[in-house]
Amino acid sequence: MAQIPNLDNAPINLASLRDQSQKELLNILRKARGKKCLVIDPKLGGSLSLLIQTSLLKEYGVELRHLSAEHVQTECSKVLYLVRSQMKLMKFISSHIQHDLSKGVQREYFVYFVPRRTVVCEKIFEEEKVHHMLSIGEYPFYTLPLDEDVISFELDFAYKECYVDGDMSSLWHVAKAIHKLEFSFGLIPNVRAKGKASTKVADILNSLQVEEPVNTADMGVPEINTLILLDREVDMVTPMCFQLTYEGLLDEILQINNGSVEIDPTVMGGQQEGKKTKVPLNSSDKLYREIRDLNFEVVVQVLRQKATSMQQDYVEVKSTSQSVSGLKDFVKKLNSLPEIARHVNLAQHLQSFTSKPSFHARLDIEQTILELQNYEICFEYIEEMIHKQEPIINVLRLLVLFSITNFGLPKKNFDYLRREILHSYGFEHMSTLYNLEKAGLFKKQETKTNWPTITRALQLIVDDTDTTNPNDVSYIFSGYAPLSIRLVQHAIRSGWRSIEEIMKLLPGPHLDLKRGASTSSSSFDTVLGTQSNHDRLVDGRRSLALVVFIGGVTFAEIAALRFLSSQEGMGYDFIVGTTKMVNGNTILETLMNNT
Repeated sequence: MAQIPNLDNAPINLASLRDQSQKELLNILRKARGKKCLVIDPKLGGSLSLLIQTSLLKEYGVELRHLSAEHVQTECSKVLYLVRSQMKLMKFISSHIQHDLSKGVQREYFVYFVPRRTVVCEKIFEEEKVHHMLSIGEYPFYTLPLDEDVISFELDFAYKECYVDGDMSSLWHVAKAIHKLEFSFGLIPNVRAKGKASTKVADILNSLQVEEPVNTADMGVPEINTLILLDREVDMVTPMCFQLTYEGLLDEILQINNGSVEIDPTVMGGQQEGKKTKVPLNSSDKLYREIRDLNFEVVVQVLRQKATSMQQDYVEVKSTSQSVSGLKDFVKKLNSLPEIARHVNLAQHLQSFTSKPSFHARLDIEQTILELQNYEICFEYIEEMIHKQEPIINVLRLLVLFSITNFGLPKKNFDYLRREILHSYGFEHMSTLYNLEKAGLFKKQETKTNWPTITRALQLIVDDTDTTNPNDVSYIFSGYAPLSIRLVQHAIRSGWRSIEEIMKLLPGPHLDLKRGASTSSSSFDTVLGTQSNHDRLVDGRRSLALVVFIGGVTFAEIAALRFLSSQEGMGYDFIVGTTKMVNGNTILETLMNNT
């Protein structure tokens, strides 16, 4: 099955965006005639695998390498570097060139920055005295379609940069990416933003429209009707909860990277361990598309039914003389057998984790924390995890959830847990705890928590959730409705004016603005609260909302938006934009590494 996702059913023409990015890359390769060595920043490698087939690169005379401190071993006389603007990578490139010079090797060197060059990086080339040997350009790669309704801006460290380092440069990148979309699909007339970073992106977007206007007269009705921008900081509770959809669990346990998981061959029914197998996971797999957003309990039942049905059909074919058309139907069903086998193997692997008592104990304590039922029990549970030296990432994830819902911990408890973590896991984690505190994820309590007010007003805790036939997004976490998704629901259905007081309790400012010919100034709630005529496209098609998460989105939240879109009376389809696909672990890992 193709690694590159099929985008034929995307609500807008995402394939054209991908084709354009591919074309721009091939144009870069054409400029260096003949055989060339393409040295790729490792972080870009996965992204490019969803953009272009390796076989096509070979047709353009490309030898592929990943950039590292190691010198490039190649016979090619032309070396192209495709890199993000990171100082460490500039040092690697400079070192490669200096090594070639010392060996008397003569080559042509090209450096293409993704998505744009920076003065700081070029300064390093000048300091290293290699600038004059380089041809420098840009590869304006801003958006990567991960699936037919998900686009990524591939900004791995946007959360840490914005909330710990105070570096807001990624916000310009997000605004630029959205503005590029507008050149293809029209100026988005309604913008709603919540959070410091999101309102900043809305401002930059307006500035870009002044500098490089999208011609609204020629474009007709915009294909995207509403843009909803959400800071990850506004809802850090959801990513800290363990995801319970099939796709969410795959990400939690196996970690989905660029639309695939890497697993041991034995998981997929192989006889012996060996090189890891890459399993693509996207809409091209029809069965995966059907089951990925279901609660995992239900997925096991669905797979069992499909396998049983196949078995019964086989018995029927063996025991009766089937007509040709009957046999044809059976053969057609057999074509789906590899998909069923693949997901049965994956589900069985996940079940080896979800069937453990420790897994259920974790879910129970999560629920207790979310409902603020018993502070002491939660505190002691985390304390015990530290004393047992459970993986620090598991400890921090629950600790952050505990701290956010309580608006921090009393000074005595805060100091005690901080000390215990450093004693159990080492003083090298002082920087981790500092980063968590700076991001407001683990802090001393200064005011009484208003989490119960937020959960009641937005109905975040839902009793008696039916995971088999759900009627609410709370099925995603078996009883907890993601705060971020409740905000999207309100933004779409009645605007945020109806929950103005609750919005003020959440981090950062919010704005609601109308763009287009009439006005370009931002104002609070200038869009009518009720669904207006603007929310319907002229030809009767459903409206389209682009929901952008700055700091990352989880697979569970994407599942919730797909569920919302499928509900009767919901006149919207959703496309999700994100700086990166994340879960609680991956967010915390960026705060643990001093990158």
